[in-house]
Amino acid sequence: MRASSRSADPDPGPNRGGRARLACWACAALVVAAALLAGQGPSTARAAPGVEQELVDRYAPILRLRAQEDPPCDTTEEQYQPTSVDTVLGNPRVRLVLVHKRKKRVIKSAPTAADIADLDSDYYLNLPGDPVESECVYSRDFAALKRDGMAHAVTYTRIAGEAGVRGLVVQYWFFYYFNQFNDLHEGDWEGMQVAFHASTSAEALARGPYEIVLFQHAGGETADWDDDNKLERQGTHPIVYPAAGSHATFYDDAIFLETGSGGSGLGCDNTTEPLRTLRPRAVLVPTNPSRRDPFPWLTYSGHWGQRDRGFNNGPSGPNTKTVWREPFTWMDGARLASPTLPSGGFLGPGATQAFCGAVAAVSAFINVQSRSPTGVLLILAIVGVLLLLPVVLTRWSPIDLTRLRQPRRFGQLIRSARQLYGRRWRTFVPIGLCAPLAIGAIEGLQALYTEAAGQRNVNPEFSIGGAHLEFSFTVAGTLQPLALTVIAAAAVAAVAAIDRGQRAGFVEAWKVTFGRFWRLVLARLFITAALLGLFITIIGIPFAIWKFVEWQLVQQEIVFEDKSIREAMRGSSRLVRHHWLRTLLIAGFLSVLNAAVGPVLGFFLIFANFSLVAVDLVSALVYALLIPYVAIARTLLYFDLAARRAEREAASPHRRWFRSRPSPQVG
Repeated sequence: MRASSRSADPDPGPNRGGRARLACWACAALVVAAALLAGQGPSTARAAPGVEQELVDRYAPILRLRAQEDPPCDTTEEQYQPTSVDTVLGNPRVRLVLVHKRKKRVIKSAPTAADIADLDSDYYLNLPGDPVESECVYSRDFAALKRDGMAHAVTYTRIAGEAGVRGLVVQYWFFYYFNQFNDLHEGDWEGMQVAFHASTSAEALARGPYEIVLFQHAGGETADWDDDNKLERQGTHPIVYPAAGSHATFYDDAIFLETGSGGSGLGCDNTTEPLRTLRPRAVLVPTNPSRRDPFPWLTYSGHWGQRDRGFNNGPSGPNTKTVWREPFTWMDGARLASPTLPSGGFLGPGATQAFCGAVAAVSAFINVQSRSPTGVLLILAIVGVLLLLPVVLTRWSPIDLTRLRQPRRFGQLIRSARQLYGRRWRTFVPIGLCAPLAIGAIEGLQALYTEAAGQRNVNPEFSIGGAHLEFSFTVAGTLQPLALTVIAAAAVAAVAAIDRGQRAGFVEAWKVTFGRFWRLVLARLFITAALLGLFITIIGIPFAIWKFVEWQLVQQEIVFEDKSIREAMRGSSRLVRHHWLRTLLIAGFLSVLNAAVGPVLGFFLIFANFSLVAVDLVSALVYALLIPYVAIARTLLYFDLAARRAEREAASPHRRWFRSRPSPQVG
């Protein structure tokens, strides 16, 4: 055996066995490495660094951000941009805070990437300022960081895959210094990803992408890469539009209405002009980072902002998101479209436009409540009592329409107006439906005016006491209130005919209205100008409020008594003089009713997932049909005050403003 063995290997040499063992270990190491690579999916099969960087550079996004025309604190503009985490890490004004069992402890100032590596969700990066009480601090600080060259435009880029799914994605993560939306919080992470049917970066470069998804709040929106109608590109670079303040990323410049469904936010995201273009530098980061990598902050599971209540809490980083771990599964659940705000106002006030303001107002209220819940609850209680008192203390019956000129309690007036509307709906409904026709015609004139005006500045500007004032003129903004005044006057004319026992038809009401057309229009213009002049003086504001209430019934004086503008204003003031608060409450209620019912109804229809165009149409129709009702109720208030004045004069027929001085005694 030995002889045979030698003949098979005549000269093994002294190190032959060692080399064999070394070869075995090398093969085993290669097998283990291959197994590890295979187990991590196609995205982690690392190509040459140059190939990976070429891939992320080729499809790096071009951002169109809302430009700042009034920096640094205008929240309708974009005050921030995707930037480096170095604006926070190493910043001497930033503190790393541990919050455990409601106890806060400052761990370190100016924490570095190494300091926060592998920390869990109990840790917070606390920036200087308070998100709710000192929002402008953040915009000023970020502007200073930009001036100092510390806030470069950066997008952190990662090539990844998902176990069990063939393909890879390139994710572009955007870090923002502050989130300025309905929710307010330090730090913000948004982004996008591009998907490829490929196993390696080289193959992805050769084949190109097939789908893109943009991150929007807690959800996203997908588009086919070849969909030229939806996705705008410059060469291979997608052009995307981050919304001002919220930084949710969209495919177009518009106002996007979000109801919270499908991971969307709640409110309106604005990506409209003016816009500026930004090309952030793509910084390639590891697919599966560790604290030993050049980017140890990617292992941080804590918060990139201070601890706060609700949605104002500092957000966690990319590595905590589902899209980081399961990019394809998450992408399959993304939305196909985001609803945009209709132009609105073509047939009346748009509910969708009111939705934006309502959500913003409620969000601001919630933010304030988070700081002073007791004070806010007290205010709510007071407002609730003030709203309920008129309902509880008033009288709702009996209702008598046989005689319109009589005193009525608040509840009786409201119910009487409704019953009169219902009995004469064939007259009042057509009058109300004139509003959409008039507003539509005015909007058409506005479009012609806008096209003719072009880019010329038609807004007058001047200064008072060093304060710069600018008045914005629009055809629609000027003519719509006048048109609605005339339409309401037609409803008043119909009530006047009913009061006199005359024929109260649609045509007859408009004949009376057209006979007083210019007085109605000029009275509205004069009152508006007079009140505006008083408000501008500042010290005249109380007097303006007083006269605004006193002139509430000028329209009725012109229609009923055929008075001149001057006499109508005097007549309205005489009627209101002893019932100023009563007039304020009833006229205020009617104004709120007219302005709010349509938009509020539309608000709920939006959450019921109705078409936004349909919501606006319903809202505009309700608004139009309420115009005659409000005109009827105001006229019943006019009758009420006239009856009360007559009763007062009858009770004291010889009342004088001044008492005569008694005659001196003679001799």
